Amino acid sequence: MMQLTPRMDWTTMNSDALARGRTAGLIAVGLLACFGCRSFTGVNPQDLVSSPPAGVSSSSDAESPVVQASAESPAETVAESAKKTSSQIVNFVSGREQENVTRGRELYQEADSVFRTSQAQSREDAVSGYRKAAKLFGRAAEAAPKTALEQDALFMQGESLFFADRFTEATEVYETLQKRFPRNRHIDKVAGRLFSISRYWIQTAEANKDSWVPINLTDPKRPRLDVDGHALRVLDQIRYDDPTGRLADDATMAAAAEYIRQQDFEQADDFLTDLRETFSDSEHLFLAHMLGIRCKLETYAGPAYSGLVLEEAEALVKQTRQRFPDKMNEKDYGERVARAAAEIAFKRAERLAYRANFREKKKEYGAARFYYQQLLEQFPDTPQAETARERMGEIAELPAVPKQRLSWLTTIFADRDVSSPLQPTNPNDSTQTLLR
Repeated sequence: MMQLTPRMDWTTMNSDALARGRTAGLIAVGLLACFGCRSFTGVNPQDLVSSPPAGVSSSSDAESPVVQASAESPAETVAESAKKTSSQIVNFVSGREQENVTRGRELYQEADSVFRTSQAQSREDAVSGYRKAAKLFGRAAEAAPKTALEQDALFMQGESLFFADRFTEATEVYETLQKRFPRNRHIDKVAGRLFSISRYWIQTAEANKDSWVPINLTDPKRPRLDVDGHALRVLDQIRYDDPTGRLADDATMAAAAEYIRQQDFEQADDFLTDLRETFSDSEHLFLAHMLGIRCKLETYAGPAYSGLVLEEAEALVKQTRQRFPDKMNEKDYGERVARAAAEIAFKRAERLAYRANFREKKKEYGAARFYYQQLLEQFPDTPQAETARERMGEIAELPAVPKQRLSWLTTIFADRDVSSPLQPTNPNDSTQTLLR
């Protein structure tokens, strides 16, 4: 018999039991409220709630279910039955279609009939038909999870929403299809739809860039917030879902162009670099080189910062001239690359002049002469070269390093690195003898 602790009395026990009873009652009321739900067709809710899983006795004996389960069916069968029962309850409560492949085929056929009928109607009348077909296709997918029927149903649900101008919902369904079936047979068509949707979002974002209303509350074709951000995410997802697909390079170039429009040249340069390195046979390859040169020059922060991006730009100019000699023969492209090369040379000469001037201010004239000499050798035709020649003549006789101030202190306080107290320079020193 249970013994009560000093902190437990019958009132507390009764209140706890009452609370548990109320909770169970609320769950039962919630289940009963869903009895009319269309997703629970053909399933008796009372059986799901009251009947035990297959192979388990309803006896009140605490030991009989375990014994009977082990005697009549293996543990895997009991677990599968329990999982199936719980899945049915979850589907019933959440309003999803119960797993039934036969029912899924019926729903798919009904949805396909509605879809085909909508195709023959006028645009205004077809929208409602497409939305109805999308719901039926969705229910068919729920009824046949992890099957080819679910794959086709999800694709047709996305198509129905696409033709119903519900682009945001269609994108979510297409992405669900790509996630559940990474190499599905509709992957090329899905990529084409997503690419079209992203391009439409980019165009609408550009057209509405001066709008003072940041939230979309009326147009189901566009996301509610950050339209161009959603478009970029979709383009990147196309590349991720099918990196070798026929639209992967198009999505990469479209994303780079959008980042350039937003003046995010660093992100644009990353996409253009990926296009040049990954899609060597892309039709956008030459454009990726030209835009890549410009993006690298735009990301250069000035002579006080790293010049690595200038070196990358210079290497890209050489690569462009080598890989596209026919394009360089065209006047427009040839002049653009020549101007970019001159700009790179100017900025690199500016960096050397900045470093030489910095050393001059510190009176380190030897280092200043070194940088001026590099400037004259590498960039003799730049405006900074004339200044370098003048400064070289003025500081030619000046000491390489400034005179050390308070040099007399070094004679008093010797450098500790010259000799160590534990290693005397005199082998006959008494200290060494003592250490031995």
